[in-house]
Amino acid sequence: MKPNPLARRALITLASMSALLSVTAVQAQQTFTLRLHQMLPAQAVIPSQAITPWAQKVEAESNGRIKVQMFHSMQLGGTPPQLFDQARDGVADITWTVLGYTPGRFNKAEVFELPFMCQGGGEKCSRAFHEFVETHAADEFRSVKLLAAHTHGPGLFHTRQPVTGLESLRGMKVRGGSRVVNNMLTKLGATPVGMPVPAVTEALSKGVIEGTTIPWEVVPPLKVHELVKNHTTFAGSAGLYTQTFAFSMNRAAYDKLPDDLKKVIDNNSGVETAALFGRAMDEGDRVGRDLAVRAGNTIVALDMAETQRWRRTAATVEADWVREMSGKGLDGARLVKEAQALIAKHAR
Repeated sequence: MKPNPLARRALITLASMSALLSVTAVQAQQTFTLRLHQMLPAQAVIPSQAITPWAQKVEAESNGRIKVQMFHSMQLGGTPPQLFDQARDGVADITWTVLGYTPGRFNKAEVFELPFMCQGGGEKCSRAFHEFVETHAADEFRSVKLLAAHTHGPGLFHTRQPVTGLESLRGMKVRGGSRVVNNMLTKLGATPVGMPVPAVTEALSKGVIEGTTIPWEVVPPLKVHELVKNHTTFAGSAGLYTQTFAFSMNRAAYDKLPDDLKKVIDNNSGVETAALFGRAMDEGDRVGRDLAVRAGNTIVALDMAETQRWRRTAATVEADWVREMSGKGLDGARLVKEAQALIAKHAR
């Protein structure tokens, strides 16, 4: 008897649906382990107060189908400047790092590092920075799945000898974390020494540097309050400088996730995730400052008149940067205005 074409098509459809349901069932049971690599000890502010809560939230919202395996303090090897490329290349699935560790690479994003640019603290500036990256610098991050771009809170000095004015900084060997910060230190009369933040403790203890530019939040894990006894802050809500960070995911690791798990990652990416990191920085600033106070250290608060002297001197760094960006075909002056507008928007 000749097979009924309609029956045959029905059987094929049922078989296809069965196969699809089987694949879906397998995906629903499959778990994915994401290796997260970063430079600081587990107890430091960002790992403990931002990265770990983020990972726990992702695991919970995926019903345990996403597992985040933590590798702190460069346990997967390499150096902090290599972390962004480790996410790009799949050495790790997720990394967190300082953008300034790879100079000349994130040109447009670099605008947030200019002196006295950020104000209002880490959370507000992080919201502004992530929005800026999405709007004006997304191309600089296209090699990864960007989870969040953020900043720390106000940058300041931590020194062996007190910095009470511009004159007392002259000739002092001070660690800077990026080329923009190092140029600023040069303009201010210091001798910049570039290095990633994990190297600061040893450099201070061995006398390689006499001071460092870091926010308060990183003081406790680096034991800076034990190695120096002087800290210099500035009048107003803007810090002397800002450094920028990227929390990034390998694109292939993201693409292999089923759609429902991609949605979990997407729901834990963006400006609110940037704000999470910024809030952690703000809380860490309070803890770090309190620790310095309890240690009996001297906190020098420069008044507005002296701060204005620093602002005038540091302003040449912005002019240098705008000129350099023009040489790269970028409108640096426009980027400065866009950054300032977003910072003002989120500082309200």
